[in-house]
Amino acid sequence: MDLKEQIEKGKIPRHIAIIMDGNGRWAKSNGKSRIFGHQNGVKAVREVTEGCAELGVEYLTLYAFSTENWSRPKLEINALMELLVQTIRKETKTLNKNDIRLQAIGDLTSLPKRCYRELMEAIDMTKNNSRMTLVLALSYSSKWEIIRAVKQTAQNVLEGSIDINDIDEQSFEQHLCTHNFPDPELLIRTSGETRISNFLLWQIAYAELYFCETLWPDFHKPQLHQAIIDYQKRERRFGKTSEQIIAEQIASK
Repeated sequence: MDLKEQIEKGKIPRHIAIIMDGNGRWAKSNGKSRIFGHQNGVKAVREVTEGCAELGVEYLTLYAFSTENWSRPKLEINALMELLVQTIRKETKTLNKNDIRLQAIGDLTSLPKRCYRELMEAIDMTKNNSRMTLVLALSYSSKWEIIRAVKQTAQNVLEGSIDINDIDEQSFEQHLCTHNFPDPELLIRTSGETRISNFLLWQIAYAELYFCETLWPDFHKPQLHQAIIDYQKRERRFGKTSEQIIAEQIASK
């Protein structure tokens, strides 16, 4: 049976987040430069985005560039930023054709002006699309996001718009980059690495984690389908017992 046919339509994760890892190693294994790997990684982004939209995933968040990535060699950073500009410009028409809205999270103003301008234009041009939301995490790190949220919450307390005793998860989350999105149910990381790398630490508190050996440029629809099948086999308890979950499922029928 085809992998896609094994997926239960009623148990599709609403939000999938992906740490796209392995472009550099993929390029090295092919005797090419790292930027060659990033260029081929764009093809995987295109296919996985299409695959998620086909299945009915509502949100797809891709870790495209972390704040730590700014410490990479300047030549690679410049090539990445140029690739980002070219990709956004090229793919905006396709996003509109497929009714996909583009959003971005992170310290976006730290991006080169040309990149920031292209990104904002693409976000505006796709803002009315409703089939799926593609979120790019750019110049993003979870520690940066959480510290920013703490500062904004503290500022609200100083200004008297909220009492310190009224701070809870919901009020804090309003200051996170993702306050308009549901938390991911499934986090995928490619390339065999089994760490989170400062990505959506608050938001993935109850996400299912899926690690695979596939390098990102080789991650296509079949690999996406396998990740979702694995996700669907898991029991999501949120601190409850298996017996409680079964009882709730019976009661809801």
